[in-house]
Amino acid sequence: MTLRKLVEDARRANVDRDRQRQANECAYHFMSTMAGDMAGFEEASRALFANDPAKFRQLTEAWPSDVRDYVRTLACALPLTEVPSLAP
Repeated sequence: MTLRKLVEDARRANVDRDRQRQANECAYHFMSTMAGDMAGFEEASRALFANDPAKFRQLTEAWPSDVRDYVRTLACALPLTEVPSLAP
């Protein structure tokens, strides 16, 4: 019983960090496919994984609005059930 409690406590303590990591990975995969050749991609990906939202927003500002807005949405740590779908 004690081991189970320790595991559940550790899982709860890491939920936000895990959620942010998953959001970053999802955003990066979309970014690399849709914006990999755009100006500022490398710097924006560094800002994404450094969890620097102000710099990330600045570096993605010149991107086409649909790509920019979607990658920014993905970069926000949302519960997986709330991450927008790529389907039209």
